[in-house]
Amino acid sequence: MKKAVRKKAPAKKKAARTVRKKPVVIKTAAMPKPIGRVTHYYNKIRVAIVKFKCDVRVGTHLRFRGATTDFATAVTSMQFDHQPVQVAKKNKLIGIRVSKRVREGDQVFLEG
Repeated sequence: MKKAVRKKAPAKKKAARTVRKKPVVIKTAAMPKPIGRVTHYYNKIRVAIVKFKCDVRVGTHLRFRGATTDFATAVTSMQFDHQPVQVAKKNKLIGIRVSKRVREGDQVFLEG
């Protein structure tokens, strides 16, 4: 007579204990707060319409930053309702002559 051979069940593996590491935070220079946002851009005359969150004077150095835009320029010409202005008031839509193309939604920062 044949003996019945019992097969052993495979041993259960212990679950590997995972150790969660804290994410590494790299401290960089504090990102300045935006002082305005581009609402429109006129291609042929290279003018950006910007809505500022604070007063800005002619001669101020600005940085335009967006998804594909990142350049600095000085404000040489500003207009409000087709009239030249020296100071752009808060929450006004101001036309600024720029050297490169900007896009709607690009943010405007004060340059160092």
